[in-house]
Amino acid sequence: MKRIYILIFTLSFGFTSLGSVNANGQDERHQFEKGLFELGYKTVEEAVNQCEKVFTEKIVLPYKIPPVQFTHYFGRCNKDFGINNTFEIIFLNKNTPENHYTLTLRPKKHAIKFKPEHIDKIVKLDNGKELFVVKRAANIFVFEGEDWQYFLGIDKRISKSVPLDVLVDIANSI
Repeated sequence: MKRIYILIFTLSFGFTSLGSVNANGQDERHQFEKGLFELGYKTVEEAVNQCEKVFTEKIVLPYKIPPVQFTHYFGRCNKDFGINNTFEIIFLNKNTPENHYTLTLRPKKHAIKFKPEHIDKIVKLDNGKELFVVKRAANIFVFEGEDWQYFLGIDKRISKSVPLDVLVDIANSI
């Protein structure tokens, strides 16, 4: 009988310990996500639905993403900025901050026009349209689709892992 009590006590203690480790991990995870939700991010599906209603345009997204590990992705419909309204998706890795990729869409009627001195390179896409490469704090790749101007942003710290041809492939996947 003593052995059963010792076994039950040992198992209870073990499960309790595991539970508190998970609870702490859960708190950290929820804190990370909570901060993004407070900034207006939500699931990508919710953000797409919201922005399609706001812009009255269908949002077409690339079906490829960079070959980098991400732990989270969120969407946001920025709808209170007039001609600067956008739809945005961020891909993040909570444990590796440099694994950061953004996809931003602007209505084509409010597209940003880039001066030639701000364009580092021009690449032709499969559909004949041009992709502009703008390198500043992040590498930004800009191109236009039917109704949208697309911005692919990749952190410079991982640009060797995500070369231009990978981003062109992503742009061509729309």
